[in-house]
Amino acid sequence: VIVLPVGAIEQHGPHLPMSVDTVIADEVASALLNAVGGDIDLWLLPTLAVSKSNEHVWSQGTLSLSAETLLRVLDDLAACVAVTPARRLVFLNGHGGNSSLLVTACRDLRVAHDLLTFLVHPFIPPASGGPSTEEELGMGIHGGLHETALFAYLRPDQVDMEQAVRSVPEWMAANEWVRFGGSVQFGWTSRDFGPQGHIGDP
Repeated sequence: VIVLPVGAIEQHGPHLPMSVDTVIADEVASALLNAVGGDIDLWLLPTLAVSKSNEHVWSQGTLSLSAETLLRVLDDLAACVAVTPARRLVFLNGHGGNSSLLVTACRDLRVAHDLLTFLVHPFIPPASGGPSTEEELGMGIHGGLHETALFAYLRPDQVDMEQAVRSVPEWMAANEWVRFGGSVQFGWTSRDFGPQGHIGDP
């Protein structure tokens, strides 16, 4: 089993560094290897730190690949895996903005390279139907309570809770249809929800 952690370099509000998604993907992958590496023939590829983050490119320091570029990179990596004895490729995704693209990649790479492909999230973001606190009104998708708590556990010295502020789009939470995880999907950027760029209540 080959595991490729996929992170991101993007803003997460004033209280968190830009490496949050990459650190989470990398740490969860390492914990997975430590937990089951003796029982399963499991290999970790180096974490892919830059991925599709165009919803955050308005914020200086964000690094992003286009959808086309990321799919090509994943295809090139899968082609390399396909010539090894490994038949299973797992994407361990730390960035919600990659989710739909990685689902597409799983299917495409299954067909193109005859690999069994899987997508795993350390936690499911509310935008994909995961939980969010009542205080966050189902909007805690980026730099909110869950992500901040997990990162604070992993890198407590890199979290500045004095800078943490609530950023919950209550106008959107009240919309029955157009919302994160709702029946109607929509294109958005993190700047749509406030100047800090995070969405939640850390």
